[in-house]
Amino acid sequence: MDDNTPIISGIPAAARTVDGSGEHVARTGADQEWTAADLAVAEGRDPTPGNVRRAQAELDELGPAAIERTVP
Repeated sequence: MDDNTPIISGIPAAARTVDGSGEHVARTGADQEWTAADLAVAEGRDPTPGNVRRAQAELDELGPAAIERTVP
């Protein structure tokens, strides 16, 4: 770590990134794999069979937009 590496709350920048590289890459919610159960939970619903079916229909109809509107 060089002298120019920012440290926030005692944690170097590289340690605050997902891969430890120090590179911060903006991601959206839809940049990762989502299941219908994940979407149901993200919307604050229990992953019951009915809620999972509703979330799956939403994913089928809207694709990534279904996730983006819940987890931008």
